[in-house]
Amino acid sequence: MVSFISAIAALVLGYIFYGRFVERCFGIDASRATPAVALKDGVDYIPMPTWKVFLIQFLNIAGTGPIFGAIMGILFGPMAYLWIVFGSIFIGAVHDYFSGMMSIRSKGASLPDIIGNELGPVMKLLMRILSLLLLILVGTVFTTTSAGLLGNLTGATGFLGTKLFWIIVIFVYFLLATVLPIDTLIGRFYPIFGLALLIMAVGVLGGIFINDGFLPSVTDAFKGVHPNHLPIFPLLFVTIACGAVSGFHGTQSPLMARCIKDERYARPVFYGAMITEGVVALIWAAAAIKFSGSYDALYANLTDGGTAASNPAKLVNFICETWMGKVGAVLAVLGVVAAPVTSGDTAFRSARLILSDFIGIEQKKVWHRLVLALPLFIVSAVLLTINFDVLWRYFAWFNQTLAMIALWSMTSWQLTRGKNYWITLIPAIFMTMVSVSYILCAPEGFRLDYTLSYIISGVVTVCLAFFALRSFTRNKKKLNDNQ
Repeated sequence: MVSFISAIAALVLGYIFYGRFVERCFGIDASRATPAVALKDGVDYIPMPTWKVFLIQFLNIAGTGPIFGAIMGILFGPMAYLWIVFGSIFIGAVHDYFSGMMSIRSKGASLPDIIGNELGPVMKLLMRILSLLLLILVGTVFTTTSAGLLGNLTGATGFLGTKLFWIIVIFVYFLLATVLPIDTLIGRFYPIFGLALLIMAVGVLGGIFINDGFLPSVTDAFKGVHPNHLPIFPLLFVTIACGAVSGFHGTQSPLMARCIKDERYARPVFYGAMITEGVVALIWAAAAIKFSGSYDALYANLTDGGTAASNPAKLVNFICETWMGKVGAVLAVLGVVAAPVTSGDTAFRSARLILSDFIGIEQKKVWHRLVLALPLFIVSAVLLTINFDVLWRYFAWFNQTLAMIALWSMTSWQLTRGKNYWITLIPAIFMTMVSVSYILCAPEGFRLDYTLSYIISGVVTVCLAFFALRSFTRNKKKLNDNQ
């Protein structure tokens, strides 16, 4: 319990102290007019109250990531605590803050354009492709998980109880949320769902303190305890993404960068939402292991050998019902259904905006938005025919690779402007090691030996860091010469 409480406290302190440090390193300017004010269009650029922007940002980036990822991640032991804490404070929250602030300074630009401005036109094109693919994968993954759960939870018979029916319902909602002004559905209902997700986490937190059970100690963090004998590096750092660092977040921050009214609110919105997500991830990691009683029992609960569940969604429902009764059951539905749905629709909305930036079609007219949105849903419908496990594994790798590239662009932003770039350089180097080593050893990658993967990824990371820093330094010199 001491390790768990200390981890929660560390996240709070990280927001207070390191969050302020990051804010100073970037250099906010309260006198600047934000895109929400300067480019207000009634569709995507709309000033909103900060509390609402925070809750929307939190729900956009959360989904079921900090729940399911944390539940599966705690199987690696208390190292999951350390990754959530240090990942959130020094990597994930920095990544989200910079992606939001760089978008604000770039007139609300989407992530690929932000990265392209720093890393060049070739990288901009690559990032547009990768971002669109990631966002469509996110929308597809959350569609299929939510549709299956809704079919089971409603108990409906016939066509109304099928997965196909709920896929159609979700797609219709996604389309509306993608093309309507952001304050019509998203601005109105997301704060409610975001608050519900937080209430569920608080209820589960109470259950952790009230109920007996096993909680791991951080002193055992470096022991290999996974029941399936999987190595901590790099698998843990891909398993827990949204609870520590996620490239998907970088695609979402520009949505709220177009709604924030003052640069001073960026830290509570972008940095704060990520820290809040880290707290939620910690709560679910602790709850899963304490409820199950051991690593082997939790592993059984996540596979066909479990008696309480058989997958993370059912385990979440079982924990909530057991610890919080009927209220918990309702909150569980919101957590495992509403949360992914509300991340899926903003994924498609972000994809629509990236596509509009790419093609150059203005978005004030609704039929312009429809023209760009419909092809995205057609591609997603095709992807629904692919095995879910394959989709999820590729989504996980794309997610962390996108975060890695974004962190390099943030390093370029800081270095070329003569500001502290170490706060993004060190996370960029670490995430490069994670992404490269994972694709080398993963089943969906090259399936190399772990040791060989580590060696190759180390060499690749060192070479990339050398050439990237040399390029950024040259860009800084050119910028200084032109001034």
